[in-house]
Amino acid sequence: MAPARTPPHITTLILLTAVSVLTLNMFLPSMERMARDFEVDYALISVALGGFLAVSAVLQLFLGPISDRIGRRPVMLGGLMVYTLASVGCALSTDIYVFLAFRMLQCGVSAGMVLSRAIVRDTSPPEEAARRLAVMGTAFALAPLLAPVVGGLLDEALGWRSIFWVFAALGLGLTIVTWADLGETNLTPSTSYLAQFRAYPDLVKSGLFWAYCVLLVCSIGGFYVFLGGAPQVGATMFGLTPGWLGVGMGSTSGGFLLGNVFNRVMSKRLGMMRMMVYGRVVALVGPLLAMAVFAFGGGNAVVLFGGALFIGFGNGMTLPGANAGVMSVAPRLAGSASGLAGALTLAGGAASSTLIGALVSGPYGSYILLGALAMMSGIGLCAAIVVGRLEAARGAL
Repeated sequence: MAPARTPPHITTLILLTAVSVLTLNMFLPSMERMARDFEVDYALISVALGGFLAVSAVLQLFLGPISDRIGRRPVMLGGLMVYTLASVGCALSTDIYVFLAFRMLQCGVSAGMVLSRAIVRDTSPPEEAARRLAVMGTAFALAPLLAPVVGGLLDEALGWRSIFWVFAALGLGLTIVTWADLGETNLTPSTSYLAQFRAYPDLVKSGLFWAYCVLLVCSIGGFYVFLGGAPQVGATMFGLTPGWLGVGMGSTSGGFLLGNVFNRVMSKRLGMMRMMVYGRVVALVGPLLAMAVFAFGGGNAVVLFGGALFIGFGNGMTLPGANAGVMSVAPRLAGSASGLAGALTLAGGAASSTLIGALVSGPYGSYILLGALAMMSGIGLCAAIVVGRLEAARGAL
């Protein structure tokens, strides 16, 4: 196959982003069984989630700037090849520390997430970029919606290692697709790394950029809080098997899918700013209602996962505009902005998922989990309001 010379189809971008999300949450219903298999505590196996997010955060600090300098295509291909080999290593590991080392190398797939957004921004103005990101979100939300279910079923049928063999196959297939379809879209690369970093003050000194970052951290952070706490709460408090855990954990992705559909239908009427604010309101209401039901003695697994569905719906309303907006603060640094915002988001996710995993083991685990979700949504709502005011002052929208 000849290497691609033209911008990629949106389907390729959807697949690149979807595999990034699959790698994060497909194995989560198996964490309890993995801990037993490796004969370690749940806290150690949870590093496969928190550590993955932390390393991805650091990596994204470099992926964006490197892609601004040498192009999106070579960085994407390199990340996918590392991911494919690391997935094979995870599947073959018999020692927990070897497994975790290969799991960290799987972070190469984060190139799919950060650079897909930058590619959209390379080829679209802000409002159109938001709509394209919403289209991508609607499609790739199906993957993480089904991933925990498929992961749980694979575990019960073939064992948890089969999940990582699936990751390896996906990585190989996606490397081939990227080679054939993803041409370079960064047509104005930085002249040097030094010149690029000299332009950073335009980005990091912008209050608008940081307001967008807080919005993204708290929006996606709610998703990571849920991923970090729900497996343990579901298994210990409600006795759910990996298969049923997978079904329940798909609730956030189901909500995200619905929220993206709502965004596509209503974004032109409501506008990007109001859509982001309303999304944070929805994400706040869900866990508060679930906490109220638990307080009055009606709490169960359905209520817990129902509250999380609101988180997903709110994120589907908020994230397309927030992702497009953060890259529009300094368009010539779109890759760097996407990488820095993504790094901060993943760092927040790593900290929050690890912390919540340690806190939800007691009898009040469901309250702690729902309270953390409500807190993240509330802070995100404040950030969305600040973003709206700063954008109005800038006259961008």
